[in-house]
This record gives sequence, C-alpha cells and structure tokens, in this order.
Amino acid sequence: MLILAAAPLGNILDASANLKEHIVSSKYIAAEDSRRFTRLCKDLGVTYTARVISFFEGNELERIDELMAILESNNDLLVITDAGMPGISDPGYRLIRAALERSIPIKVLPGPSAVTTALLLSGAPTDRFCFEGFPPRTSGARSTWFENLSQESRTIIFFEAPHRLPESLADAARIMGADRAGAICREMTKTYEEVIRGPLSELAEWAAQNEVLGEITVVIEGFDPSSTSYSDEDLIELVKAQESAGLSRKEAIVEVAHNVGVAKRRVFDAMVKSKVNEGKM
Repeated sequence: MLILAAAPLGNILDASANLKEHIVSSKYIAAEDSRRFTRLCKDLGVTYTARVISFFEGNELERIDELMAILESNNDLLVITDAGMPGISDPGYRLIRAALERSIPIKVLPGPSAVTTALLLSGAPTDRFCFEGFPPRTSGARSTWFENLSQESRTIIFFEAPHRLPESLADAARIMGADRAGAICREMTKTYEEVIRGPLSELAEWAAQNEVLGEITVVIEGFDPSSTSYSDEDLIELVKAQESAGLSRKEAIVEVAHNVGVAKRRVFDAMVKSKVNEGKM
C-alpha cells in the first residue's frame, strides 16, 4: 500500500497520532529531506527503524521505479514531505499515478495543509477556491499567468519564494487591479507566523519594503463580475474570441455569460444586434 502522510507545517503539536504510529511501524519511508525527517522524529519523540529513501523534486522521476519495486513486492511505503501533504507542490503525484496504474491501493493520513490554512487565515471567501502552485519565475511568463487568472471568480491561492514575492505582487496588482483584496501568509503555525491582509497595492508595497523570509502562501480574492460593466461591443468581442478558440456560437454565448456574470439573453441579443448591423452595411 502507498501511504501519503501530512507533516506539520511548523507546530509539531499538529502531527497526528496516526502519523506517529505509521512512522514507528513502517519498513520503508520515502522522505523529501532525510535530515529534516530525522529532526521531525526527534521532535515527535518517536523512533523509526525503516529504510529511509530520499525522494524530492530533483530525483522524483529516477526514484519511481525503485519505489514501485518496493510496493510491488507487497510492502507498504510511507511518503512524507518536509511540510504539508505530499503531491501538493511537493513530490508525490507521479508516484500516485504509477501506483494507480498498477492497482496498488493508496491511503492518506490527513493533516496540515498550507493551502487551506492560508485560505482560512486570509478572510477571503471559502466556498470556492483554486490552488495554482508557484507562479512562473520569468517576468513575461508570470504576467501571462496573472492575466489568465485575472477573471477567475474563485479565491486564488498560490505559493511564492520570498525573494520573488515583491515582483509577483507588483504584477498581480498591475494586472488584477490595485484594489483587489488579498493576504500574505508567512510562516504559518510557526513562532513568527504573520498574516498581512489588504489591497494588492498595499501588499506589494509591504513586500518591497520588508525583508521577507520563510514559507509564503498568497491568497487573492476572486474576480467579481459585477465590478465591471460590459458594453454590447465588449460582449460581441468576447463571443468572437470564444468562437476563435473553437466553440460554437451557442457555446460561446453561454461561456461569455457565465464568465462575465450577465444573463445569456443579453449576450444573445448583442450578437443578434451585431448581425443585423452587419447586414445593413
């Protein structure tokens, strides 16, 4: 069985009894950083006898066959990353897929998650949200990344490296709007936990003026369609863009109405008006 275990983000008291039991009883453990895993066990007051295998982003692909061989020899394998849940911007997803392809059962030991912890700390709407991993490192790709998310109506959550945070938030404020609400969640559950909430312009300014250290999770409120007014010409252009992407006229109208938060009838009427006007030319 493949066992995926959530590790504490910082506060060791967040470790589950289930996690400690599995660490003690496991024969094979794939750990993102063996030294940090050893420190975790020391802090938990548990002793492991398992063979610990290094399993991190840089060697994930080359380790798959070795780990699958363990599982296929009828042994359990416990996978644990430095913090949070394996597979969430950490090694694990490829191993999960490989296990499923070979009908190997999977078990999850639930626990801490930086994504949901930041969501709750931010004060942003929690009914619908999306996790986007890390933004691209280069300026152009990052701008495109934020542009693609600019009209996402769900609350947006992503990770960022401390040294890239000022540039990322400056891009977010420029593209998504300076007044869009967000939050920077730093060092969650640790001694120096800090949450900065406010408009993206203020968050960008804070990041630029302070030395940012530690693990960073950013939360941005989703796009509110009612905050933007659309003319008939705007709706027509949006429908044409959807049609260019391969949708039928009917599908494009439905998609545009959903994306901008207007009635389908209004988009339909704008297209009819456009066709009539084209016929008069």
